[in-house]
Amino acid sequence: MKKRSIALTLATIIVSSFTLVSCGTKKEATDIVIIGAGGAGLAAAVQAKQAGAENIIVLEKMPMTGGNTNKATGGMNAAESTPQKNAGIEDSIETMIADTMKGGKNLNDPELVEVLANEAKDGIDWLIDLGADLNEVARAGGATNDRIHRPVGGAAVGPTIVKTLDSTAKELGVDIRTWNEVTEILTDKEGKVSGVKVKDKEDKEYVINSKAVVVAAGGFGANKEMIAKYREEIKDFATTNHPGATGDGIIMAEKLGAALTDIEQIQIHPTGVPELGLLITEGVRGDGAILVNKSGKRFYNELETRDNVAAAILKEEDGEAFLIFEDNVREGLHAIEEYVNAGVVVEAESVEALAEKIGVDGATLKTTIDEYNTAIDNQLDPLGRTSLVKKLNKGNFYAIKISPIIHHTMGGLKINTNTEVIDTNGNVIPGLFAAGEVTGGVHGANRLGGNAVADIIVFGRRAGTMAAEFVK
Repeated sequence: MKKRSIALTLATIIVSSFTLVSCGTKKEATDIVIIGAGGAGLAAAVQAKQAGAENIIVLEKMPMTGGNTNKATGGMNAAESTPQKNAGIEDSIETMIADTMKGGKNLNDPELVEVLANEAKDGIDWLIDLGADLNEVARAGGATNDRIHRPVGGAAVGPTIVKTLDSTAKELGVDIRTWNEVTEILTDKEGKVSGVKVKDKEDKEYVINSKAVVVAAGGFGANKEMIAKYREEIKDFATTNHPGATGDGIIMAEKLGAALTDIEQIQIHPTGVPELGLLITEGVRGDGAILVNKSGKRFYNELETRDNVAAAILKEEDGEAFLIFEDNVREGLHAIEEYVNAGVVVEAESVEALAEKIGVDGATLKTTIDEYNTAIDNQLDPLGRTSLVKKLNKGNFYAIKISPIIHHTMGGLKINTNTEVIDTNGNVIPGLFAAGEVTGGVHGANRLGGNAVADIIVFGRRAGTMAAEFVK
């Protein structure tokens, strides 16, 4: 009896051990998992709910939602939109397609660009219906017409969109978990996506089984190793990206055999403040600011595409330049107050006083500004700028010293127009969708200002719709 008792006790201990091991990794189940709670991920979550999906979990490794979208300042491009029509602005989807392809040096996937341009106006209406203010329309570099939609007064567009989508998603019952990092995308023996492995705030691992996964984890602009792997010559540039933009989604999907496209296409934004990792929105130039070099002279069309403007600045002394503007511009663009608060704006009551403060020749800067004002009178700029809207003559003058900075990774996962991820053999990976900066093909060799926000909304919504249909 004693031996039997001991044997039973040992058996109980062994069984208990196996139970602890098998239960050590907690498992959950849901319909759709979305990796990343930036603009694309939140748009996908809201749209999936609206498309009938019941159970959605959004996993965000950072302590807050929004990702790089929180840093978006300029606006969202759309053609033939309701706000454009209300403002009497003539534009066309065909022109937006042409501008996007030209800006991307025709490396873009034409089918994705067509979707972007056709559905951006619907995305504007959708966001406005959800409560976002995108009713003001302005001009961005590389755009033929006024097309970039932003809050009235020129406030930063990103926080507006994140706040709108985050609150809507929560109202709809989406389970959003910050501090939860996806470490692996799981598949079954047939290669169909079956869920994800996750690490929570306490580094405890758990598994969520799901019928579909949407990768919306953003780009890799803050991952110096990945930058160096694809563009060695810019690895030491500062970045505007938030710390979580490390390419995790690309890396995890690659392990499943996902194909990459345009991965070496990394955008350098022309107007950054590297020591702060701060981007000065294109809206400052679009609303009337000019660029001058350290001699006080204009040297390039401020509203050319970002790659060309950045290249022109890098050729100037120390690879730096100054944005020059005055109260006409400041009063119409709320985002400038953020730069004032950040301490990067130099202010003076006259052009000559400003020149002295920034260390350029006052007479030269005065001549430069006078010539620019004359160009506005004649609507003819010797540097080819066509948006000549505001003279620099009203009153207090301002300068921001800028230089190019890593901003956007145009390449990433290869998708089709249904946002399905394509593998290296050209086949769809069943149940895997992707949207936003984690993907490639939309922007080609150079992204136009305003097209990133259009990208995350248009393809985020598409991914949500397609994932919801897939799980049905």
